[in-house]
Formats: sequence, structure tokens, C-alpha cells
Amino acid sequence: MTVRQLLRQPFVPWAILALALVLIVLAVWLFRWHRRRRARRALHGAIAGVGTEHLIDMSVPDGMGGGYHVDFLLFSAHGILIVDVRQVRGNIFGGDQMAEWTVMDGPQRFTFVNPQSGLYDRVAAIRAIAGDVPIEGRVVFTGGGRFPKGLPKWTVMLEEFGAEFPALEPDVTATMLDHYRTGWERLRAAVRPSAMAHMR
Repeated sequence: MTVRQLLRQPFVPWAILALALVLIVLAVWLFRWHRRRRARRALHGAIAGVGTEHLIDMSVPDGMGGGYHVDFLLFSAHGILIVDVRQVRGNIFGGDQMAEWTVMDGPQRFTFVNPQSGLYDRVAAIRAIAGDVPIEGRVVFTGGGRFPKGLPKWTVMLEEFGAEFPALEPDVTATMLDHYRTGWERLRAAVRPSAMAHMR
């Protein structure tokens, strides 16, 4: 059927065509929503699985009336883990002494602030609250990014994050969790949901 013949058709075919277009758009949106949701769940599982308890998108008091946004706080036999998640695509060039890191993704090129300094601030803030508990921080990059010249300090790729904090023997885990419990509970009482969670 030619376009001219289609234009001469009564209203019903146009309504069917419009409905078909709406259904196609809806199907594409649902597919993309499902894919994003599945990716978020995979990310959540890969990170939260390292700890026995976790908090997501929290604001940690900075001691001056403000707060630091933290993507994940994990309670584990290794202590309290702070995770800053970065979803960056392309080749990432960064180093411990660089103020900005550069990303090259095909023809696109952009920079972002070295995340290590922000991580140090979060570690210090949480140490002031939790007391005598080991505090570790990591900047976790998802699979879309690569560091062709090597990973800077305290950075790790998502697929290798679990290996950084391997499971311990059950009796050791129970002892460590009990030993660190007071500090974790102090931290839980001090943090609040972060307003930045709605911006991500």
C-alpha cells in the first residue's frame, strides 16, 4: 500500500497505527528499564555481598555541620568498608598525584576530579565516629571503564572487588563482627539518608 492510499484510509487504520507506535515505544522503554534495573541489582549484589550488613546512599557527618555522601557502607569481618561507585565508560587515565583524571571514549574526552581525596575525607569522618574499627575505602569502577596504565591506589574494578576482601573462616568472622559491632552501630546511628541519592 502506497502512502497516498494509506492517507485515504478511514480513521480506524490510523488509530491502529498510532496504537502500534505507542506499544513499540512502551516496549522499548520497558526493555531499557528492565536492563537498567538488572544492572543496578547486579551492582548492588556484587558490592553488598562483601559485607554482612550494608547501608546505601548515606550522608556521613563531616564534623562541621555538613555531610559526605557515601554510596555504600559495608559491615564485614574486615571492618567497615566505604565504597564510592563510578560508572565511567572508556579508557581512564589517572594517578595518585593527579588532581584530575581523564577519560577517553572514542571521540569523547572529559575529566573528573581525582576521587581519592574525597575517599580520604570519608574515611576520616567515619573513623571519628566508629572509633577503634578498621576502616577501608575503595573507588569501584564498573566494567565500562578501563585503566590501560594501571589502577591508582584504592581503586578497583567491580569484578575484582570481592577478591579484595575475601571471606574468612566462620569462627574468625563471628569474632571480628562481634568485636566491631559497637563501632558499626555508632555509625548507623550517626548517618542519615543522603539527598544526593535522588540525583543519581
